[in-house]
Amino acid sequence: MTLDVHIRAKTYPSRTPGKDHTAIAGIDFSVPEGQFTCIVGPSGCGKTTLLNIVSGLEQEVDGTVSLSGRPTDEAHLGYMFQTPRLMPWLSVLENVRLVMDGGENGEKGDEDLARRLLEEMDLGDVMDAFPSRLSGGMMRRVALARAFVVKPRLLLMDEPFISLDEPVAKRLRKLLLAIWNERPTTVLFITHDLNEALFLADRILFMSPSPGRIVHDYTVPLARPRAKLASDDIRNLRQNLLKEHPDLLTGLIGVEEEERRESDRRHLASGKETG
Repeated sequence: MTLDVHIRAKTYPSRTPGKDHTAIAGIDFSVPEGQFTCIVGPSGCGKTTLLNIVSGLEQEVDGTVSLSGRPTDEAHLGYMFQTPRLMPWLSVLENVRLVMDGGENGEKGDEDLARRLLEEMDLGDVMDAFPSRLSGGMMRRVALARAFVVKPRLLLMDEPFISLDEPVAKRLRKLLLAIWNERPTTVLFITHDLNEALFLADRILFMSPSPGRIVHDYTVPLARPRAKLASDDIRNLRQNLLKEHPDLLTGLIGVEEEERRESDRRHLASGKETG
């Protein structure tokens, strides 16, 4: 089940008189079934906009997104946001079960699966607790269990471990990979953290500043499983990658070459008009 993304442009109307804002433009990529793909880019480049378009939450876009030829809003998706988004009046178990009978397009989960996932997250002792009794890391684990309980064919994750202390985030990354290894699915994961992307991903797509576009497609040369991967492996890989592409994290990689090509296109078009 291949995810195909072809976006010519996503534009938002200007709130004041002036030019409309183009958030992303000229984005074309495909993600094969079962691949873990991270998207990395500078703040404001349109990463979350891209994820919302892929999910079907944002539909006013010049372009198409499909999963095996079907619109993604008809597919069986899981979505983990930047915040856990737990219902405060529901228990931990009830928050996970909330998405289980969610429509005709997906397989129905069962309570046993919800309980197993929570046990795997070391949340077995707090299944009946309310979110107000949980730490930030525990709430993210509940959200992670909820994302997997629907057995998604495509899992979308928007910086799900942002703002957590690094030891907590590190544990959650390992939990994510452990569950993903047991329950493989296609993942599109947004992050601003290159180390996180290198640890998690099979592939990283780097975006330019707004209007965001893909400026580099990188295959991560690390074998799986990665739970016991030495921190030096990630550090060395990061150093080598940034040595080869110093402007990668700013999204300005290849900008001069792209500007040259654009200038050539303008000159060519001008010649045709005057010819």
